[in-house]
Amino acid sequence: MMAVVYTACQDDDSFSTSPSSLLTFSADTIRLDTIFSRVPTATKTFWVYNYSGDGIRCASVRLERGNQTGFRVNVDGVYLGPSTGYQVNGVEVRNKDSVRVFVELTSPQMLADSPTRIEDNLVFSLENGRQQKVNLNAFAWDADLLHDVVIDRDTTIQTDRPIVIYGGLKIDSTATLTIGAGTTLYFHADAGIDVYGRFICEGTAERNVVLRGDRIDHMFDYLPYDRVSGQWQGVRFHESSYENSLNFTDIHSAMNGIVCDSASVGRLKLSLYNSVVHNCQGYGLLTTNAVLDIFNTQLSNTLNDCLAIYGGGVMLRHCTLAQFYPFDARRGVALRFANNRDGHVWPLHQMDVLNSIVTGYADDVIMGEADTTVAYTYRFDHCLLRTPALEDTVQVRDIIWEDPKDTVAGGEKNFRLIDTRNLRYDFRLDTVSRAVNAGVRLSGGYSDYDRLGVRRDEEPDLGAYESASLMDN
Repeated sequence: MMAVVYTACQDDDSFSTSPSSLLTFSADTIRLDTIFSRVPTATKTFWVYNYSGDGIRCASVRLERGNQTGFRVNVDGVYLGPSTGYQVNGVEVRNKDSVRVFVELTSPQMLADSPTRIEDNLVFSLENGRQQKVNLNAFAWDADLLHDVVIDRDTTIQTDRPIVIYGGLKIDSTATLTIGAGTTLYFHADAGIDVYGRFICEGTAERNVVLRGDRIDHMFDYLPYDRVSGQWQGVRFHESSYENSLNFTDIHSAMNGIVCDSASVGRLKLSLYNSVVHNCQGYGLLTTNAVLDIFNTQLSNTLNDCLAIYGGGVMLRHCTLAQFYPFDARRGVALRFANNRDGHVWPLHQMDVLNSIVTGYADDVIMGEADTTVAYTYRFDHCLLRTPALEDTVQVRDIIWEDPKDTVAGGEKNFRLIDTRNLRYDFRLDTVSRAVNAGVRLSGGYSDYDRLGVRRDEEPDLGAYESASLMDN
């Protein structure tokens, strides 16, 4: 026997004109963060729901200010453009159905020195006579937008106005580019700095030079893109480049922070003082057969090594090398030094590490690799090292060997903040760290001040930061 079931169909074509029938929105405000004027934003979306019990028809959905603000809206597949008067008519939202809305913004120039609020309303005019609005807003910031920049003569850039670079910045072999204190260069994903001549950054403790990506919006509500690695290409010093100087410079969220190509070891390639290279999707600093002087500098959180040295000569004084890269357990080490790579050999004439910290998540964050056919010279003196202890007292002396089992004062406990969820890091020393007061005063004024300009005491701390820096929030 066959059972026949009869079902009654609801009339899906009925639309309410009752003033009590209203739409429901997944958000009543769409914020597009702080953006650069004349630069398109990423797309944001929200949903329009109908829980009223009957269909609702919109007489119109429109941008309240038309084309005055630069917002672009698509409602249920219909673009609110100039040909439609920035509105769409007759949008139907059936009972228990929904409509998706897409929002973008390209702000006009705001003619202001600081971010300026820009907003509009998306107005839903219902056939029942009611109006509902969703607010669209952002802060737009005027910037100088530059494409494929070539520096072919000595040039100085000193400005508080943002500079956004697309395609890259090249410094010719006969030119010097100097960046003044307080200047920030924002690089698009395809852009970096290629140095064939000379590059100088003259920041101060109060006003660093900042080199970073151009995304000033958020990936998530709690996470700005600026905390995400791989946002731009970084800085590369090519073979012809010498006597570069980066002082009080903040380089972060790049692919490779700094790359130094092979060069004459009779000339200084780079002095890197009072600086930060942080959160890179490649290397923090990769140097091959070059001479570098690194002082009061933090190299931290990289997918590959924080600092990789292949030959040449490198001096590190009061540096913090911290490998807490959160995105991949296959991260590199904090420090790698070798005189060979991929079948090539370069004598390692010098690698002195003084008053420094080398630590991270892994039990061993220091890797040395030697080819016995060429020089392999290194020295650690008054350092905190997270690596198995060595008996060598000639090349290694006055070392604090960090025990990986120490979860009280070792590893991330050395530092004030390691927040992997929000990608917030503060590598100033915590008072429990064994690096406090463990250094020796270096001649030449190298132990007078830390990276933040805080005066060191008579028993200087290891690393780039004096624990007195904890007083500065």
